[in-house]
Amino acid sequence: METTVNDLGRPASPMLATAVAYKMRNRCLLMSILALASSALLATSAFAAEAGATEHEGVSLKPQMLVHFGGGFGITNSMLVTWLIAAGIIILAQTAMRNPKPIPGRRQNFWEWMVEGLYTFLENIIGRDLVRKGFWFYATIFIFILIVNWFGLIPGIGTVGWGHYGASGNFVVDRPLLRGGNADLNMTTAMSAVFFVMWFIWAIQANGFGGFLKELFGPKGETTGVIKILMVVIFFAVGWLEVISILFRPIALSFRLFGNIYAGESILEAMSTMVPWLSPILPIPFYFLEVLVGFVQALVFMLLTAVFTMLIAEHQEGPEHAH
Repeated sequence: METTVNDLGRPASPMLATAVAYKMRNRCLLMSILALASSALLATSAFAAEAGATEHEGVSLKPQMLVHFGGGFGITNSMLVTWLIAAGIIILAQTAMRNPKPIPGRRQNFWEWMVEGLYTFLENIIGRDLVRKGFWFYATIFIFILIVNWFGLIPGIGTVGWGHYGASGNFVVDRPLLRGGNADLNMTTAMSAVFFVMWFIWAIQANGFGGFLKELFGPKGETTGVIKILMVVIFFAVGWLEVISILFRPIALSFRLFGNIYAGESILEAMSTMVPWLSPILPIPFYFLEVLVGFVQALVFMLLTAVFTMLIAEHQEGPEHAH
């Protein structure tokens, strides 16, 4: 059977969407396992457990332990949410693309539409070669973060669990059963750490180890004589600044996502408790705002990881993709 190709030399839609979506089905499992395993390692007692004697008003900075394994490790309410969402994404991908058909059903059609849209969007930004290499990561991280952000807005997340009755007779939840996954710094740090490892691997693949060091510390431009020696010294010093910048990238990624999502949850909590008799109405405008923020933050995280990768490997892409 002959496959048609477009002017870029790749299979034409819908065959492209089916092929890419089929690969995404398998890669979603790998990315979810990596992120969740990293999150579990980071969820130690220092970060994950609230001190029992401390009263905390509003949304807690730290997730609460649901199950203790000893040694400071256990399952937190935010980990439970990420597990549920990762399982849902994997099941959706597996069932939608298990038997791809030329005339897709609703689930296959939705999955192909989403994957092809992301593929085309990223290809126009970072180029064909890089998107082929890293699309599985960028798309999975976008889908995962988006669903985790929106899942945290469902009524009952953070408000159903164990607690006590306050002096006014109202029930106060001390230990929610579920908590927004990206309002936990452990989760955002884990995803940033996975990206940092993948970025390093892609950088070595694109440049080689020697080329990677040259990219950081090597002088740019054509110079001779004393000017060349001066440029070597300058670019060597600038290279160390670049190393510091690279090391701070995962920190900036994790705190940007965590800060925006945690701030959103805090605003919703404040609006819900500010005027008790208006609590069902006041948070509604902010819910719509947080839906937008959840999408924007997922998009920003994906774009930053893609652009950071392009910056270290863009010379491999050719002039037609350098924009």
